[in-house]
Amino acid sequence: MKKFNLFKEIIVTDKKELLEALNSDKTFGLRVDGSVCYEPFGVRDALVFSGIVQTKNSLEEAFGKNYQVVEDEERVLVKAFSNWQEIIGFNKARATYDDTTADGVDEFATKEMEKIGWHATEFNISYRTLVEVLEQECGGTLLCIEYEEPYRFSGLGFVDDLDEARDVLFAFCKKEIERLIATDDDFKKENLSDDEQEAAEFFGVAL
Repeated sequence: MKKFNLFKEIIVTDKKELLEALNSDKTFGLRVDGSVCYEPFGVRDALVFSGIVQTKNSLEEAFGKNYQVVEDEERVLVKAFSNWQEIIGFNKARATYDDTTADGVDEFATKEMEKIGWHATEFNISYRTLVEVLEQECGGTLLCIEYEEPYRFSGLGFVDDLDEARDVLFAFCKKEIERLIATDDDFKKENLSDDEQEAAEFFGVAL
């Protein structure tokens, strides 16, 4: 997955396409890659702006005070990090996972992925571990605010292919559980609890 840190990144969009959206009286979104889209938004749409624009006197007024907007001939440059809390709000329902709270990731957006996460915890495979697997092995966007000093992170993950993500997580968990059963005394076959046995069977691990 590609990390898109709003604290550092500038969104570059086509001025003509943006003005058409502003004047359309439709709910539109501006993606991280600068492209414009309209409702209904999809699971891949990591948006830095979403709404129907009421004020059309200028681009600055249209976006609002939490955006920095610069017109550069046929392009418009947008900095959006100051609007992070609102950006979380209009993206959260579509995100594959939410890593914006102090509690970290505790669920996935799809039932299939959530089943994987729930069963994996029986073998102490955390949601954080599974998220790291997704970010390393799957295509998509990690839309985030990340400060280095002092370190602070808040992000939403958007996986491009949810079926692929499910398969990647399943394969990872199966391999990891097989390793634990073979090498970790706490997870020897004869020591497994009923819940651990159920989890192993869910991942197709031979017992």
